[in-house]
Amino acid sequence: MLLEHGGRLNAAAARYRIDRADWLDLSTGINPDGWPVPQLPAEVWQRLPEDDDALPIAVEQHYGRPGLPVAGSQAALATLPRLRAACRVGVIGPTYGEHAHAWQRAGHEVRTLTVGAVEAALGQLDVLVAVNPDNPTGRLLASSTLLGWHRRLAARGGWLLVDEAYMDAEPSESLLAVREQPGLIVLRSLGKFWGLAGVRAGFVFAEADLRAALAGLLGPWSVSGPARAVAVRALADTHWQDHARACLGHAARRFARLLTRHGLPPAGLTALFQWVPHPAAAELHEGLARRGVLVRHYAEPGGLRFGLPPDEAALRRLELALAGVRAERLGRR
Repeated sequence: MLLEHGGRLNAAAARYRIDRADWLDLSTGINPDGWPVPQLPAEVWQRLPEDDDALPIAVEQHYGRPGLPVAGSQAALATLPRLRAACRVGVIGPTYGEHAHAWQRAGHEVRTLTVGAVEAALGQLDVLVAVNPDNPTGRLLASSTLLGWHRRLAARGGWLLVDEAYMDAEPSESLLAVREQPGLIVLRSLGKFWGLAGVRAGFVFAEADLRAALAGLLGPWSVSGPARAVAVRALADTHWQDHARACLGHAARRFARLLTRHGLPPAGLTALFQWVPHPAAAELHEGLARRGVLVRHYAEPGGLRFGLPPDEAALRRLELALAGVRAERLGRR
């Protein structure tokens, strides 16, 4: 179960005795050139947040439907299992381990399924969870496939829960393009595409009754006033969004070519990270870390996830580190 998260820079600095400021941190899938947060009005720091502020309108205008603001999609995925009695849950894996963990912790029976096993298992499930695009593998499921699974689940009161935390950069397969339907739950976040992970703001899109029930469990003021103010402004900045999507797409393709030149062709990618399965993933991770480059290592499935380098200097540093690791490995043979 993949419960460890990226961004553990303090731990890496202590382990490898390299000052925090001297690292190239590629361990997260967060936009390194995120939305520029402006100065906020003093009142957002001084007053309690209000649910009927400008944020609900901004969410509906941006996504085309009402959504419940939450303190990051993590808050939603951890709370949603409490809205169902004990049931049978399938999680498409390998994937972000917090989903299975949350359902198990709430007393549900959880099975991890490959994509190919979903069809045969669907009749025995009450809930199916998919991360799309997947983290860490970058696997992208077609919206038509997901909607077909949803119809079968919803016909008997089931749920399809789709975590679209990485969808904002390339939204072609988003389920937010279809009308709101019972039993269809979609999660979004400001943390990845907008590069605002520290804001802790996300949105839950589902039928009104389910949103209300979730809001009741989360309680009042679940999203801070500053986070709400930032979200309103970021969602409305369509010029930045269009520019960011174009830049990220170009940077991701260039990054994939760089990794391929060093014998690490990505098997899966998004605009924000590249997934490289490799039998020597642990050795490569260690070699890069000793050179002050932090990436995510996964033992199962064995591979590395590379976040997008922020600039030309970072690309050059990564190239030098990869060349050094490769030479070191060849020298040991």
